[in-house]
Amino acid sequence: MPRPRTFDEDRAVDAAMRTFWAQGYEATTTQDLCEATGLGRSSIYNTFTSKHELFTRALLRYIETTTATQLAMLENERRPPVERLRALFTLVVDGEAANRRDGRSPGCLTVNTTVELAGRDPEATALLERDQQRRTEALRDVIAAGQRDGGITSPRDPVALARYLNAVIGGIRVAAQGGADPDMLQSIADAALDALTP
Repeated sequence: MPRPRTFDEDRAVDAAMRTFWAQGYEATTTQDLCEATGLGRSSIYNTFTSKHELFTRALLRYIETTTATQLAMLENERRPPVERLRALFTLVVDGEAANRRDGRSPGCLTVNTTVELAGRDPEATALLERDQQRRTEALRDVIAAGQRDGGITSPRDPVALARYLNAVIGGIRVAAQGGADPDMLQSIADAALDALTP
C-alpha cells in the first residue's frame, strides 16, 4: 500500500515555478528544486517523475495564472479598449518593478522559456504557442473594438497590431531582466500605446 503524500503538491509546483523562473530550466538542478520545495529527491521523482515533468507543470501554472489575469483585464468591457490596453501595460511594468531584485527583474517565465527552449522542447513549445495565440487573439479583439469606437486610429490590421504589442511586452520583460528601471519600461509602454493613435 503506497504511503500517503505529506506535502502540498500545488505549493511544490509554485516553489519550483519560482526557481525555474529565476534560473531557467537547464541551470536549475534537482538539488535546487529540493531546496526550493523542501522535498527530498525521492519525493520529487515519485510525484513528478522527472525534472522536465515538474518544469512543464510549473510553466503551465505560470501561464494559467499570468494569462488569466491579463485576459480578465483585456475582456473587461466596462472600460474603453484603450484603457484596457493601458491597464495591461501598467500591470506588466508594475509587475517587473515589484519583482526587481539587485537592479534586475526575472522577466517573464514564458519569454525566458521561449528564448531557452522553444523549438527544442516540443511540450514547452506547444504550451508557449497556445498561450501566445490566446493572448494575441485577446489583444486583436480589444484593438478591433478600439478601432470601431475611434479610440485607436491606426489603420493597421488588428492582428498585426496585436502581434506588435505582444512583442513590445516581451521586450519590456527582457529589458527589465537587463536592468532597465521602471521609468524606462514605462517609456517603452507609452511609445507602444502612442503607435495606436498616430
